[in-house]
Amino acid sequence: MALQKEETLAMRKRLIGQSCKLFYSEDPLKIVRARGQYLFDENGKRYLDCISNVHHVGHCHPDITKAAAAQMDLLNTNSRFLHDNRVMYADRLSATLPEKLCVFYFVNSGSEANDLALRLAQQYTQHEDVIVLDHAYHGHLMSLIDISPYKFRKLAGQKEWVHVAPLPDTYRGIYRDTHPDPGQAYADTVKDLIEDVHNKGRKISAFFAESLPSVGGQIIFPQGYSTKVAEYVRSAGGVYVADEVQTGFGRVGSHFWAFELQGEGFCPDIVTMGKPMGNGHPLACVATTAEIAGAFTANGVEYFNTFGGNPVSCAIGLEVLNVIEKEDLRGNATRVGAHLKGLLTKLQSQHQIIGDVRGVGLFVGIELVTDREQKTPATKTAAWVVKRLKTSCMQCEGCCRDPLFMYVSVHYSLHITLCEGHLSLLSLTSKEQGYTTASFTIVQHQNIDSHLHLFV
Repeated sequence: MALQKEETLAMRKRLIGQSCKLFYSEDPLKIVRARGQYLFDENGKRYLDCISNVHHVGHCHPDITKAAAAQMDLLNTNSRFLHDNRVMYADRLSATLPEKLCVFYFVNSGSEANDLALRLAQQYTQHEDVIVLDHAYHGHLMSLIDISPYKFRKLAGQKEWVHVAPLPDTYRGIYRDTHPDPGQAYADTVKDLIEDVHNKGRKISAFFAESLPSVGGQIIFPQGYSTKVAEYVRSAGGVYVADEVQTGFGRVGSHFWAFELQGEGFCPDIVTMGKPMGNGHPLACVATTAEIAGAFTANGVEYFNTFGGNPVSCAIGLEVLNVIEKEDLRGNATRVGAHLKGLLTKLQSQHQIIGDVRGVGLFVGIELVTDREQKTPATKTAAWVVKRLKTSCMQCEGCCRDPLFMYVSVHYSLHITLCEGHLSLLSLTSKEQGYTTASFTIVQHQNIDSHLHLFV
């Protein structure tokens, strides 16, 4: 018999580390099942899932469940045995990437992938230092906390081998959309940082960045930025690592990988991927060049990962790729993303609190401000919106770039059906805050399928 919600909460408080936070901790939800874009609590109440950005093609997708069960019934074992699924999945992934990214290492999480990418970069270059972007988050392992300003500023602080470049934010950054060439200007800040590192007698191993910073605030890199940064970093003996853990697998619609938005001439040296790969199953990967992989092999130390790329994980990964193609989910991201961005832009014209609308495909966001000229963050309102959405049977979360900046994070699966839940943006008056803010409601609408990864 299932526990009562109060019993479950009491046991969690007693048995689970208190640093493992619950969503809506004041009145947490007990979720017992899911289907498609919906979560259901113990009383059968249905919530539109705006949090789970790992369930890329929808909760419990029948094709994914069938593939997982079939392979589990046949074999799941150590990844050091020879198996077709592993090589077939690597081959399918290689078809989505530039030709030079042809060697794959399978792991279990985005954090594992980023940790391995860091090892690959440092082994290949024989340098230690890393350049990251301000407000970045790359994972929970110690090595990744060290390169995540979002985390290390709350803990032990910045290590001497870590160097922080300005976030290329053209809305509130040092170079804004009025600058004639913000991509070049922001890239030059990385060039200057490299010179500072060299003046200290140190060497750069990698520039490590999300292709579209998410925790940093749904930032879209200005054109030319990544190409010039890669040029400067490679000239200094380093490599360019693109973290696609959140943004990969068609989230941006027009391209399979977000780094491709920088143009055909740009290709990272290492790409990491995770979250959506297994549609909720723990599956992640690092893709790199034969040259970098060869240097890693040459160190004489075997690398193995017991569960990374096991037969069941790869069967699931293969089926996720099949569903993305079969159901044209990238096309949905493009079409519905444009529709959504149009709604947001219209809402911005009606409400001064919306300072910026930005994004591509369904990686879209709005930034709330109390003053458009000063761009003062509307932190309290953003927090209020999170709580308000829960009462509308939508789950989302609040994310902070720093103590003064907050936006509301809403993640949808790639397979949400908008005929059941069309995202219509309505104005609601917040008496608690004393001014009008933006929130959401769900209304019946035309049949449109989409993936929504929206930060509001």
